[in-house]
Amino acid sequence: MLPLLAWIQIAGAIQLAIGLANLPLATRLQYRKNLAGASEIVRQIFYVHAAYIVLVVLGFAALSLLFPTELVSGRPLGRFLSTFLAIFWLLRVPIQLFYYPAEIRRQNRLADVIFIVAFAFLALIFGLAALR
Repeated sequence: MLPLLAWIQIAGAIQLAIGLANLPLATRLQYRKNLAGASEIVRQIFYVHAAYIVLVVLGFAALSLLFPTELVSGRPLGRFLSTFLAIFWLLRVPIQLFYYPAEIRRQNRLADVIFIVAFAFLALIFGLAALR
């Protein structure tokens, strides 16, 4: 079995994939068309928030790929970051399952399952790192 350090790096690669998977979403989900009726400030805030989420996820990927030793060290900062990442990804599971429309999830079943498995895996790996 791989050491936890290697699993953290795998988690980093998965987070990188999640971050990059968000890039084509604006086109796929037709942000421009769907936000056409919103006020300019609401559209701007939405685009900024969407970009920041991608940036945060890519930052998590970089943290996991570049500093895995810190995340599994058991030191306070590593434990805090691992705990935060575990909670962050764990919360995405019920959001994916219960908040997003079932019809959209059915239309994109493979992606839906991949994301649920990825979120659960990330929560587990960072949870294990937090408990060290």
